[in-house]
Amino acid sequence: MKLNLTPIFLFAVFISCTTPRNLPNSAGKKTLTPVNHDEIPPGQNTVAITNVNVIDGNGGAAISDGCVIVRAGRIDAVGRMGSVKIPDNAEIIEGKGMSVLPGFIDSHFHLDRVKDLPALFLQNGVTSLRDPGAWIEAYADERKSSKQMPRLFLTGPHLDGAPPAYPNDAFVVRDESEAIKQVNDAADEGASAIKIYFRIAPGMLKAITEAAHKRGLPVTGHLEITEARQAIEAGLDGIEHITSFGLSLTSKRDAERYRQGMLANNDFRKQGRYEMWETLNVSSERADSLASFLVKSGTFVTPTLGAFEYQAPKTGTIDKTKIQGFNAMKNLTARLKKNGVKLVLGSHSMIPYAEKGWAYQREMELWVESGISPAEVIVGATMENARFFRIEDQLGSIEKGKLADLVLVKGNPLEDIKAVRNIVKVMINGAWVR
Repeated sequence: MKLNLTPIFLFAVFISCTTPRNLPNSAGKKTLTPVNHDEIPPGQNTVAITNVNVIDGNGGAAISDGCVIVRAGRIDAVGRMGSVKIPDNAEIIEGKGMSVLPGFIDSHFHLDRVKDLPALFLQNGVTSLRDPGAWIEAYADERKSSKQMPRLFLTGPHLDGAPPAYPNDAFVVRDESEAIKQVNDAADEGASAIKIYFRIAPGMLKAITEAAHKRGLPVTGHLEITEARQAIEAGLDGIEHITSFGLSLTSKRDAERYRQGMLANNDFRKQGRYEMWETLNVSSERADSLASFLVKSGTFVTPTLGAFEYQAPKTGTIDKTKIQGFNAMKNLTARLKKNGVKLVLGSHSMIPYAEKGWAYQREMELWVESGISPAEVIVGATMENARFFRIEDQLGSIEKGKLADLVLVKGNPLEDIKAVRNIVKVMINGAWVR
């Protein structure tokens, strides 16, 4: 019998030409997609960025005098000038004196009730973001805006116990069955991760992580009153905030004092965390043991240093406790990186010492001030974050075949990280948005 294979062939061609969605990535886990995937059309033009310093996001040496070709929304070629054929119909962007990087990925973004904030972050180079704790509906007005959005990887409201620290952004769960149902509801609504907050009892964590992992979703958490090893052993994939390691580094007695203070009053941490961190020895064997555990477990850590930054005022009283506590946070961040922990960059959106829209760049600077190299910062901002988001097969580096999310800056951020503020152009999905 003769079969007509034409329909099958055409279907296969259609599938091969569309962007993969929810397919296994190189780590064998489901590649996750943003909730606004269909709202970011691919660029139609062929673009050649020429004579540019290419920082590909993988941490290796930059390609000086490089060239990047973008076609139909994807990176078509990358290499040195002369080794890459520039298509005749290409839009030429002269990159002399500039650097091109992968689009920045923000692992800890909040709307903070600031209109057009995601669009502003995109203009400043953040092409993908994760909000770890907001109702997906909270982004409805932003998505209806005429302004282009970054790729939105959302978690839904974070899971918390009663009374929740942030009622408007939380889903309070009282037992495992409620927690599991909310995990599945969030997955059905398009969540690409689940976040737990500090009032979730440790005994409930395993049920949450198992439910999320069955749906192919990573789980991250803001801890502070749950010891980090305990949470990770229960299945946690990521840690939000460097302050989540306080209980791992202090005595059990002091940890319990802090824990009871937090349970009695959510605001206790505002000064209490600095008082704890002022006393911590982050150069101890205990700190190195924690780092080794984090490396072995493959845990991703988002320090969000900018959320805790304290600078001595030019006039008035200096809070020495905050100065010393914040220095300890910076020192532990650098020590974790030195020991090989997977650090990823999250901005926390609105922070004390950054102008609106520039929190991401301030976080990059704080990493460098802590002792982390600019090259390592860029990896944490791009490829490492892509692994955390489980999108590393599609984004995070400048490589042939990947989606063309790019940032063009004046100068060389490998020499001076502040160059990431010198935004010249931003591309998402192969289309210029700045």
